[in-house]
Amino acid sequence: MLELSIRGLSKTYPNGVRALSDVTLTIPTGMFGLLGPNGAGKSTLMRTLATLQEADSGSARIGELDLDLLVQKDEVRRILGYLPQEFGVYPKISAETMLTHFAVLKGLTAAKERKEVVDALLERVNLFDVRKQNLGTFSGGMRQRFGIAQALLGSPKLIIVDEPTAGLDPGERVRFHNLLAEIGENVIVILSTHIVEDVSDLCSRMAIISHGRVLMTGDPAEAIGAIGGRIWQRAVPRNELEGYQRDHAVISSRLVAGRTVVHVYSESSPGETFEPVNASLEDVYFSTLHHAA
Repeated sequence: MLELSIRGLSKTYPNGVRALSDVTLTIPTGMFGLLGPNGAGKSTLMRTLATLQEADSGSARIGELDLDLLVQKDEVRRILGYLPQEFGVYPKISAETMLTHFAVLKGLTAAKERKEVVDALLERVNLFDVRKQNLGTFSGGMRQRFGIAQALLGSPKLIIVDEPTAGLDPGERVRFHNLLAEIGENVIVILSTHIVEDVSDLCSRMAIISHGRVLMTGDPAEAIGAIGGRIWQRAVPRNELEGYQRDHAVISSRLVAGRTVVHVYSESSPGETFEPVNASLEDVYFSTLHHAA
C-alpha cells in the first residue's frame, strides 16, 4: 500500500502571506479529505504537491517509490494526476480530440494503444457517447468528469483534486462522488474542499487546515464520536445572535425556515432552552475552527 508522507512543509509568498506553516501529514491509499475554509492554504499545498510551485522547506515522499515530490519532479509527474480548481478547456475541441492531445503529452505515442486508453477513460467517466461533442457544450459536471479522465492518464499512483464539486448541481455531484469513490480504491486521492459533505460522503481519513496549519487529522467517524454529547442547539431571535455568540461557544448559525438556529459546543447543557443534537462532521469542522481562533 502506497503512503504519502508530508513533513514540515512551509511556504511564505513574497507579499509576506504565510500560506503553509510546518504542515505534517501521513496520507494512505484511498480517499483523503483536506478540509478548510477559503484561503486556508489548501490550494497552495495541492500546487506544491503537484510540483507546480516550490516550498520554502519540508519534504513530501511517496513511500514504496521513494520519491521526493519536491525534488524529483519529472519522476513525480509520471505518477501524478491533477485536477486543479480552475480547469480550463478549449470550447471548440471535442472531448476525444482533447484527451488524445493530453495522452500524447503524457507519453502515449503509439496510436493504437493511445486510442484504446482514451476510449477506455471516456467510457469510465461516462463521456464516451458524447466524445465527438465540443467541450464548450459540456455542463459543469461533464467538464469535471473530463478533468478526471485527463488526470487518470498514465495510471497515476497519486491523484489530487482541488475543489472538484463547487458549482455542481446535486445530480452531477452524486455522479462525481461515485466516480471518485471508485478511483480511490487503489490509489492515493487527495480531495481538497471547503464542502464538508464531500469529505463525510467519500473519505475514510481527513485533515482540517486553517491559516496554513493542520488543526486536526483522523477518521471522520471517530472525530464525530469524539464530540458526541457536546453539541447543543436552539433557535434564537436574529437580533439576539450577537449576545449568544458572546456568552456561548457558538460554532455555527444558520437560517432554518426563517429562524436562526445556533449550534453551541459545551461539555454540559448551556441552558434549559438548548437541546442536545447528534454531532455531524460539520460540527467537528466548525468546533475545530472555533477552538483554533
